[in-house]
Amino acid sequence: MSQETLDIIEFDGRTFAEAEQLPIPEWHCSRTERLQPTLTLKEDDLFLITDTIGNINCHNEQVDASLGFFCKDTRFLNRLELQIEGHAPILLSSTAQQGFALSVLCSNPYFPDHLKAETIGIQRDIVLQGALFEELTITNYNTDPVQFQISLSFNADFADLFQIRGRKRSQVGHLMRQVLPQKANGHNIQSLVEETGELILAYQGLDEALMESRIQFSHQLPSSFQGYTALWDLSLNAHETQKIGYRLQPMLSNKPASIVSAPMTLKQAHGSEVNEQQQWQKEITHICTDNRALNQIIERAEKDIYLLGQTSGEGKILSAGIPWFATLFGRDSIISAWQTLILDSSIARQTLLTLAEYQGQVDDSWREEAPGKILHELRSGEMARCGEIPHTPYYGTVDATPLWLILYSEYYTWTHDEYLFNQLWDNALAAMAWIDRTREKTGYLYYHCESPGGLQNQGWKDSGDCIVDRKGKLATGAIALCEVQGYIYAAKMRLSQLARLKKRLDLADRWHEEAQTLKAQFNKDFWLPEQGYYALAINEQKQPIDSITSNPGHCLGLDILDPDKAHSVAERLQAPDLFSGWGIRTLSSLSPAYNPMGYHLGTVWPHDNGIIAAGLRALGFVEQALELSQAIIEMCSEQPYHRPPELFCGYERTPNRSPVRYPVACSPQAWATGTVFQLLQLMINLQPDAANNCLRIIHPTLPSSIQSLSLDNLKIGETVLDLEFEQSDGATACRVVRKRGNLRVVIEA
Repeated sequence: MSQETLDIIEFDGRTFAEAEQLPIPEWHCSRTERLQPTLTLKEDDLFLITDTIGNINCHNEQVDASLGFFCKDTRFLNRLELQIEGHAPILLSSTAQQGFALSVLCSNPYFPDHLKAETIGIQRDIVLQGALFEELTITNYNTDPVQFQISLSFNADFADLFQIRGRKRSQVGHLMRQVLPQKANGHNIQSLVEETGELILAYQGLDEALMESRIQFSHQLPSSFQGYTALWDLSLNAHETQKIGYRLQPMLSNKPASIVSAPMTLKQAHGSEVNEQQQWQKEITHICTDNRALNQIIERAEKDIYLLGQTSGEGKILSAGIPWFATLFGRDSIISAWQTLILDSSIARQTLLTLAEYQGQVDDSWREEAPGKILHELRSGEMARCGEIPHTPYYGTVDATPLWLILYSEYYTWTHDEYLFNQLWDNALAAMAWIDRTREKTGYLYYHCESPGGLQNQGWKDSGDCIVDRKGKLATGAIALCEVQGYIYAAKMRLSQLARLKKRLDLADRWHEEAQTLKAQFNKDFWLPEQGYYALAINEQKQPIDSITSNPGHCLGLDILDPDKAHSVAERLQAPDLFSGWGIRTLSSLSPAYNPMGYHLGTVWPHDNGIIAAGLRALGFVEQALELSQAIIEMCSEQPYHRPPELFCGYERTPNRSPVRYPVACSPQAWATGTVFQLLQLMINLQPDAANNCLRIIHPTLPSSIQSLSLDNLKIGETVLDLEFEQSDGATACRVVRKRGNLRVVIEA
């Protein structure tokens, strides 16, 4: 097609035409039909998921849609494929242990005309920091010179994450190709790269924003291009090494899409990331045991908490999980911050501030926003920008608001941060006001989806099929979940204490009285006498949704349960229909709706188990809490990189069966990772009271698998201290090794 017949579009001094007007040749893919293991990298607001050789293969996407390079809820690469002589390399080893960097060793297959098998070494390094950097170090291990071709194939569909997850769109934007005006070969890829120094993949969204993947090559330019495949014709003498590489920067409307500034080289990116991570690790609590396997789990969890950090304002919050939830979530970010107070209380501080910034201001049924309400999920992709989904942000969550209040109180307990306490007091009042308005008529906090683009279920079990009764029938209409009422009770009791510090005795007395009224009514309406257990929820008619689930376990540590009933729940959770041996299932295996592979219908979630274990510990069920903790730790030790997944299947534990993987579980995932620290906290049972300059350590108890545990650089208020715990003859002793500050430490054995 001639230059004159193209529909030319200009963006910031550059010219483009729709891709369908300029078809280009495609380089063939290396076909892989089966599901492959993946490697995951994350750095702030970027993440990359590849197969184990570092490729994003165009055929692999048909079996694993999560593959790609992502920023701003957009896939900026859906193909990144290394080939040698048009064939897939042979994988020797690969690792993504660092989290932000990937390293692969591979070699060549046998080419009868000119290359013996495995005589070319290829070191592949990929690093994320504001951009994607890749370097290939290629070495000839033959005794003679060789010539061969290396190729890297790129492509970008710029799909919104919600599209990839299955949301249908009636319209999409246009893939674009850059052209050079007034040049006969102005859309030839080779000419474009030579003229501009960049290979550009582009897409114009329905909002007219231009998204680009800008690729700048380093070390040596490609010899030629076949469409968006870069080809290098290499000649290497015996034992000679050459390098090729590139830097890919995602752009949105001619500005970097990532909030992180991108350096120029891979070496700079790697060095900067290492320095930043090391600086963070100096500030956090250092936890170590005499159990090597557990230490590996702790070290991985520390790294993953760092990797899941995502810039928000002047600090970082924890994004919920990779790949589907790499953004701010109300519930997930709050629970993760709560779990990690023992590690780094600054996470909780920034989470409280960020969520307060987005706290609901108006009534908006599309986004399910209301004054005082805490958000559920924030998105920034094309579908959000175009109003196709309500996530700008979306407020369809029933539990984030009371959980925010609990975190507000817990953070103060650990830090005595009076500045933040006062700064967010009005936000706390607004959050409590939303709770009270919503439960005014019924006494309970119900949810009911109002938005056509929203979630039908709005508790932590938010899949569409998970709220079922004892017969397996799906519940409909407004629903009041048992654990949510527990969160409200805990929030009112804790805020009542804080109100006294503010000299608001009216609020303190009112909230305390309301909490006690709620407790009495809850134990009447939610209790199932024949089951000796609490209902999952009640419906609009206050009839119980009476399936046996893990949800009442969340109430164990919140003090809303009557003591005799709490003991019954604790015992019931240990029954084999709930406890699989690896953890407590989300739904009893005796339920007609039970499915060990169902997202919330029988799978096991580490964070769910961590909350339950902490509740068991709070009630004095120490042995049971440690047994559950040990099961989760042993599960982690059998995972890749010793990393707890979002969830795993609920099959019974047997001597010959490892935990069964849930195929599309997020990993890393924030509240799964945070569970590691929650379990360690319940073992040593720290009870901080920074406002009164006191730390109580109540009956610390290490499991039999741990003989010693140390905490260094633990911060309680203004004091930093080092603690050692040691088990001997079934008893655990605690010793204060070092203390910088005047904190009073009380050890109650």
